[in-house]
Amino acid sequence: MSKIAIVFHSGYGHTRKMAESVAAGAGGELVSIDAEGNLTPEQWATLNAADAIVFGSPTYMGSVSWQFKKFADASSKPWFTQAWKDKIAAGFTNSASMNGDKLSTLHYFFTLSQQHGMVWVGTGLMPSNSKAATRNDINYVASFSGAMASTPSDASVDEMLPGDLETARLFGERVAAVTARFNK
Repeated sequence: MSKIAIVFHSGYGHTRKMAESVAAGAGGELVSIDAEGNLTPEQWATLNAADAIVFGSPTYMGSVSWQFKKFADASSKPWFTQAWKDKIAAGFTNSASMNGDKLSTLHYFFTLSQQHGMVWVGTGLMPSNSKAATRNDINYVASFSGAMASTPSDASVDEMLPGDLETARLFGERVAAVTARFNK
C-alpha cells in the first residue's frame, strides 16, 4: 500500500479540515506545520518515507502562509539529496473569497514540487458549471490544478461546505489511485 503524507499549515482550522478530507480520501497521514513554520524530525522522516506528498496552505495575500513558506525553504535539505524525486505531488488551498488568487497558491506548490523533481497530480474532476449547479456541488470552485475551497471569513470550521470537503476527499482518492498506479 502506498504511503501518502499531507503536509499543511492551517491558520484558523479551515485548511486542517480540508487536509482531513484529503487524508480520508487518500488514506494518508497528516503532517501539520506548527504555528512557527516547523516540523519535527519525525515529521520530516514521514515525508521522506512517503510515496506521495500533498501540500496544503491557506491562501493569504495571494500565496501560501509564511509558515508554509518556511517549511518549503527548509525542504532544501531533501532537495539537495533528491529525496523527493519521482514522488507524487499535489496541493490544495482555501481562502475566504471565491477567487482570492488561490491559483497562485497552487502554482507555488507546483513549482515547489518541480524543484524537487516530483510528479504533479491535479483533481481530475469536472467542474460544476451548469445553470443547475449549486455552491455545494463537487468542484464548484472549478479547479483542475488542485483542490480549492472557499470559506467566508466569518464562517467557522463547522460551516465549511460539504461540497468543498467532498471535493477534497475525491481529490485525495485520485492522489491515492495515481500513486498506486505509479508505484506498481
